[in-house]
Amino acid sequence: MQKGNIGVTTDNIFPVIKKFLYSDHEIFLRELVSNAVDATQKLKTLASVNEYKGDMGDLTVQVKADKDAGTLTISDHGIGMTEEEIDKYINQIAFSGAEEFLEKYKNDANAIIGHFGLGFYSSFMVSKKVEIITKSYKEGSKAVKWSCDGSPEYTIEEIDKAERGTDIVLYIEDENKEFLEDAKITELLNKYCKFLAIPVAFGKKKEWKDGKQVETAEDNIINNTKPAWTQKPADLTDEDYKKFYHELYPYADDPLFNIHLNVDYPFNLTGILYFPKIKNNIEIQKNKIQLYCNQVFVTDSVEGIVPEFLTLLHGVIDSPDIPLNVSRSYLQSDSNVKKISNHITKKVADRLQEIFNQQRSDFEEKWDNLKIFIEYGILTDEKFAERAEKFALLKNVDGKYFTLDEYKTLIEANQTDKDKNIIYLYATNKDEQYTYINAAKEKGYDVLFLDGQLDVHFISKLEQKSEGKCRFVRVDSDVIEKLIQKEDTQKVDLSANDQDALSIIFNTQLPSNDKSSFIVTFENLSSNGQPAYITQNEFMRRMKEMAATQGGMNFYGEMPDSYNMVVNAAHPLIQRILKDENEACQAKAAPILEKIAELNKKRADLKGDKSESDLAEAIKDEIKKIDDELTANNKSKKAIFEEFSKNSKEVKQLVDLTLLSNNLLKGEALSEFIKRSFDMI
Repeated sequence: MQKGNIGVTTDNIFPVIKKFLYSDHEIFLRELVSNAVDATQKLKTLASVNEYKGDMGDLTVQVKADKDAGTLTISDHGIGMTEEEIDKYINQIAFSGAEEFLEKYKNDANAIIGHFGLGFYSSFMVSKKVEIITKSYKEGSKAVKWSCDGSPEYTIEEIDKAERGTDIVLYIEDENKEFLEDAKITELLNKYCKFLAIPVAFGKKKEWKDGKQVETAEDNIINNTKPAWTQKPADLTDEDYKKFYHELYPYADDPLFNIHLNVDYPFNLTGILYFPKIKNNIEIQKNKIQLYCNQVFVTDSVEGIVPEFLTLLHGVIDSPDIPLNVSRSYLQSDSNVKKISNHITKKVADRLQEIFNQQRSDFEEKWDNLKIFIEYGILTDEKFAERAEKFALLKNVDGKYFTLDEYKTLIEANQTDKDKNIIYLYATNKDEQYTYINAAKEKGYDVLFLDGQLDVHFISKLEQKSEGKCRFVRVDSDVIEKLIQKEDTQKVDLSANDQDALSIIFNTQLPSNDKSSFIVTFENLSSNGQPAYITQNEFMRRMKEMAATQGGMNFYGEMPDSYNMVVNAAHPLIQRILKDENEACQAKAAPILEKIAELNKKRADLKGDKSESDLAEAIKDEIKKIDDELTANNKSKKAIFEEFSKNSKEVKQLVDLTLLSNNLLKGEALSEFIKRSFDMI
């Protein structure tokens, strides 16, 4: 028996491993099974070039747990090791400059293992003792057993072992006994080893017999050794791609499309990316792309390897040019990773363009699911945005689809305003905005349907790109005559006093709370139209919507919703309300209005064209007295019109109907409206 010390430049490697790698200790199983697969593949390579001429036999890698003995064993029938090879690859560890590196990357076990080639030594994260029982494929080799208890000291001795290959026996520490449980081992094998190229067995297959599960003699193979991404696209059918997708995501809906990646220059990359069915929730869909290195699972957090918007895709990327033990800092700086990222973006855009060109009807049918993904790409990746302009679609309220250029051509002639801006009208809810959509259609206008989570950001991007030559306007943001203004607005034929009176009358009946505010305005519209409309300013509403989906805009998000009640001064009902108001309020209001006019004239004469700071103190005092009188008289005037408003069922009914048409009448107010409507009938 030989004894010795493991060649490290630190006093003791094992406390370092346990201290710095403990947070990621489950990866030990990935490392050991991957090593076993590598050893087996090397044997197959040697056999293929006639350097090994023996019987290959069963090459399955076996993982076995023995709870009674407290051991976990990983066995292979690969090339094995001689005593000299153990000394070279196990006992001599290049560990110079370790302390500084370990401190820098103490929270990144992958970086440490990858940097120092410590795959085998990750076993000491969970073990109090580790044994290597191995026999080389080389003719005349003797079997040896290497043993170490977590100190730099080891023993190595010759033993009897009939077959070539290696057994790694882990004596699991008491605090890590979970790694002897079948469920935990199965979970880790499925996570890290599901697609390794050599069969990996854990336990035996089970079947139902006499009302219970019993073990069979057949190995339970946990991996698919020939996953779809390793095969030629020409050899796969649509059904094969779907089957593999459900192997990755058993409970998901069928994907929309897929892209099979197969690159060998200037880097190696294979994989299959799928477009999943996604509509609104971006975050839930992320971290669905799995990164592999030679069929060994690395991570499903692929930010840095693929652009942000492509993290919405599902599937697999496999590249030996991305190391198995990959660190965040590596991903951010490696030139190969950047090339891979750019290539994937190009392939995705090319594939979408191909589908659009060859199967446009199918593309349109799936657009509602594709839209959020493509819009996200346009918003976050300029290179993708340039390519996507040719296949990004707009859908109108009638369910017809147009490319950006097609739609511009469709509306340019009829929807250009007096300032030469092309106006894109849109709705976000076809039922709630039906009246406004219908009014636009009666003018011969087309209306887009934009109900997506990113639509408000997307249209803002298109407006910026047009450099002021187009505007997107929601159909309920103004009356139809002003949405696409062809000529100057017609003057409202109401006196200032009449407008003031009606403003007070309608404001009295409009909701008053912290969540919404209303402004009454007047327009001369068609006498055949509605007597009043509720509109919402496009800019403020859009800012609030954007604030809801991105940070840094809390100012807008906290503001109340701002609405306009647009009164149609030309409508007979408004004329009748005004007539009723004059009859009911004239006698009381006339002297007050005369007094207000007199006070305003007196104030203007006193002030003249001077600024407030240039006035004499005596004049300032006089103006203050006038202002106090004006406040009192305006208060009296307002009370007269408010009294009329509260006693007018017609005004109340008109305001409630207008609110109801915009889904703004709720709760107690809605209940009162219904009761009043029955009473009026």
